[in-house]
Parts: sequence; C-alpha cells; structure tokens
Amino acid sequence: MLVRRLLVVAAVLAATLTALLPGSPAAAAAKDPVVIVPGFTTGPVIDTGYIPLRDRLRSAGYDVTVLVYPDYGLGDIRNNSQRLANTIAGVRARTGAAKVDLVAHSMGGLVSRYYIKSLGGAATVDSLIMMGTPNYGTSLANVASFLTFGSCVGIDACNQMAAGSSFLNDLNAGDDTIGSVRYTSIATSVDLVVTPYRNAFLANDGNIANITVQSQCFLRLPGHLGLIFDGAVADGVKDALRNETVRMSCFAV
Repeated sequence: MLVRRLLVVAAVLAATLTALLPGSPAAAAAKDPVVIVPGFTTGPVIDTGYIPLRDRLRSAGYDVTVLVYPDYGLGDIRNNSQRLANTIAGVRARTGAAKVDLVAHSMGGLVSRYYIKSLGGAATVDSLIMMGTPNYGTSLANVASFLTFGSCVGIDACNQMAAGSSFLNDLNAGDDTIGSVRYTSIATSVDLVVTPYRNAFLANDGNIANITVQSQCFLRLPGHLGLIFDGAVADGVKDALRNETVRMSCFAV
C-alpha cells in the first residue's frame, strides 16, 4: 500500500515538473495570447504588412490575433478601442486566458491605451508593447502628408493624433501607465511621422521601458512603417512579451 502511494506521488511530481519545463505544452499554453493592434489606414481585413510580425510571434509559440478596422482606422479612436475590447473578449473566451498581451504599432498604441484607461482594459491586459506610437502627438502636417496625402479634414483619427488634440490631452491626463500593465515603447530616431520621435515615450514612473532602436542597434534605421518589419525590433518585442529586459539582436533578420 505504501509503495503504491509513493508511486502515485512520484507520478504527480513528474507531471508537475514536466508542465513547468520550457517548451512543454503546458508551458506554451501559459503564454498570454497576443493581439496585434495595427496603425492608421489599415483594414477591413488583416493588413499584409502585419503578417511578418504575426508569423514571427506565432513561431515563438504565441496565439496571435490581428485586430482589423472596418473603417480603415480613420474614425474616432475611441470606437476602435471598443472594437479592440470586443476582440479581446473573443480571444479570452476562445483561449480561456485571463489576460492578453497587446503589440501595437503607431495609432494602435493609442487605441490600446484608451482601452486600458477607459474601457476596463487594465484588468485584462498584461503587457502593452508599442512601436512608433504618437503618445504625445505629432505635427498634424506630418500625419496628413504621410498618411492621408495632404489633409486631415473630416478624418477623426488623423486629427486626434495631432499634438495638443483634445483626445490626447484627455488620454494623457493623470498617470501615463495605468494599473499593473507592463508598458514598453519602442521608437526609431529616423521616424518621419512621429516627430519629435521622443513623443512616442511615456512618462517614466518605473512601469515603462522607453527604448530607441538606435540606442541598442545604431546601424538599424527602420522608419515609421519599417518598425513592423524589422527583425531587431521583433526580437525586442519578444523580450518584452517574456517580461525580460529588451535587448535587441542587432543582426536579426
């Protein structure tokens, strides 16, 4: 009888240790699912520009969903934050996960931050990793000329991304980093959309890692759109998803 009990205990311990080993199915399942939150002028189907990033993260063992904007991201950012909320609810229901990680590019970071601050996302988001997000805005002329061929007239999201907009003033009122969410903001010094590029950074209250690509990889020069294709940036994103210090592999392809 004693031998049988010892064998049962040994089997339980072995199963527990196996589940905790890196690369085991249980360990892989423990990763938060990831939602990629795209930038301005993408949708209403998955933008092909985000497929390489999606595939890189899937290869690293993540369940990845790409948010789509039926309005191409042109409408009120707050409406697309609600779409993000609906998408996250679906991902959590499908996977059984308590929380998700968000990987956001450009305007997608603002969509994500509004969700966290105003739509209850602080309880459902573990990490938010942003790339080239105009957290403190940019020149309206930059957004208009680069993304809308000259004019923001009638385009809500374009106007909302301008430095000093009422939307950004409200979003940035109070604490930049809400709740226990872990924040990372990756910027590139050659960004011609977010200017100055440091407008991508949030106030450093100990819960944000603000990183410039060139501070780690001075020969890597991805532009605003290039951030989603760059191998070194993707390597840094994976570090952040693992809750590790971001150390980009400068020779990653």
